[in-house]
Amino acid sequence: MRLLFTCSELGLGHVSRIIPLGKRLECAGHEVFFLLGGKAYELLKKEFKNAYPCTPIVWYENTSGIVIPASIINILFPLPVFNSEKKQFEIKSSSAMEVIHRSYDLRAKICDIAPDMLIADGDVAALRMAIKQKIPSVYITNFLCPNYGLMHFLNFGKSIVDQYVKQCTKIVIPDNPPPYTIADYNIGNLTSSVFENKIEYVGAFMNTTLIQGSNEHIFVPISGPIGTRSKILKTLLPIFQKTLSKVVISLGIPGKKTFAKRGNCEIYSWLSPIERHDAMKNAKYVIFSGGHITCFETVKYAKPSICIPTQPEQDGNATKLHNLGCSIKAKNQNDLVKALQQMEQNHQEYTKNLLVLNQFSSRYNGLDRTVEIVQTILNQTC
Repeated sequence: MRLLFTCSELGLGHVSRIIPLGKRLECAGHEVFFLLGGKAYELLKKEFKNAYPCTPIVWYENTSGIVIPASIINILFPLPVFNSEKKQFEIKSSSAMEVIHRSYDLRAKICDIAPDMLIADGDVAALRMAIKQKIPSVYITNFLCPNYGLMHFLNFGKSIVDQYVKQCTKIVIPDNPPPYTIADYNIGNLTSSVFENKIEYVGAFMNTTLIQGSNEHIFVPISGPIGTRSKILKTLLPIFQKTLSKVVISLGIPGKKTFAKRGNCEIYSWLSPIERHDAMKNAKYVIFSGGHITCFETVKYAKPSICIPTQPEQDGNATKLHNLGCSIKAKNQNDLVKALQQMEQNHQEYTKNLLVLNQFSSRYNGLDRTVEIVQTILNQTC
């Protein structure tokens, strides 16, 4: 069977899920194709031969992170933005125009590939195209009916998205079932919703069997768009340059391999999977923005964390981990100083709560279950 994968380019968490899923389905004998843009495409084309670029849809952001008011204006209007990587001002196209161009890209590629199924991770534009072409579709998401931090004037846009999501064949949530759903506040209350009979909580796409290590350092994996990374780094460095503890920072810049040292801070532009594994395993605790994939990494290694969210979805994840007694949420440098003190004082209690969450999470294998779901739908449509 011919399977077409797409994903959102808002951070690299989405592409990190479809890579192992694509490999598993390819090993099962299916022909896999991928259509996505930005850095996600750059990563994916190294893994698969049938990877094609398309127009990405991204937030408006600057070196302070994602700017929500500007992103809302940018839905309809292009805006100037400073590209800190290229050190120059650019004009960011409106989100509406990005959606239009992406839709054209999707339509052309769907006609060329003629897939038997579309698998979309956070890509609603692709779902819309699959529905129009009457192609079975699986939607992978950890953001569905948010009831935390969603601004009321975004409800209209959400209702448009819901129209397409509810028509897909299956909704896969790569998270624990309640009450230990990390993305709980981003998924929302699905009881009696239009999605209720289509969703399945399959568990994380990584093996969360407990791996324990030492407590050698504080690990700071920074990921997401350049603005997000810049904001977290500006919050952390003034504090960590004075600390006596060893701090390992990964800037999450794919392809780049540089190293710098400031005080007790070791700053790496990128860590390989093995290096990241060791850094996480041997951390005393982790400081990150609250991205969904990294949340489950902290569960896998039973590492308490401090979350510094830079956008609403991360804030929802951070709040749930905080409520589970596994993490502390910080919004600024003052909060971070207090969180560091609290973490040192109550580290054992946070670790104990992480072990409970790990035990529950390790019952599920989201990757295995999603492969089964795809195979079942394909068999039913043959």
